Amino acid sequence: MNKKLLIVDDKREIRQLVRATLEFDGWDVFEAESGDLAIDAAARHRPDLVIMDMVMPGTIDGMEATRRIKAAPETAGCQVIMLSGSDIELRDTALEAGVTEFIQKPFSPLDLIEKIETLFGKKN
Repeated sequence: MNKKLLIVDDKREIRQLVRATLEFDGWDVFEAESGDLAIDAAARHRPDLVIMDMVMPGTIDGMEATRRIKAAPETAGCQVIMLSGSDIELRDTALEAGVTEFIQKPFSPLDLIEKIETLFGKKN
């Protein structure tokens, strides 16, 4: 059974890049363009991994969406990789919110794949 991935970013280009990077690697990919939609999508799809943008329009940013996803019993076990154009100083806050990995934008798709393989083990 394929692992489920939720990509959360307000920029369609970023979602497409991450989708193109990972969907051929056996992931079922879902997308959300805001923190509010991310919480709903996570509850509905119960992803194994969430790739979350930090700064998004709307009432809930990536940090708060991560806190809520990690606080819900049905999604508490998912891994979260935060993508951010913000300063690395926010890394500690992100880790406290439940983020597993923090990647600064612009990011390398190969770096993203490496981090995911580390989290889930390399596929044979």
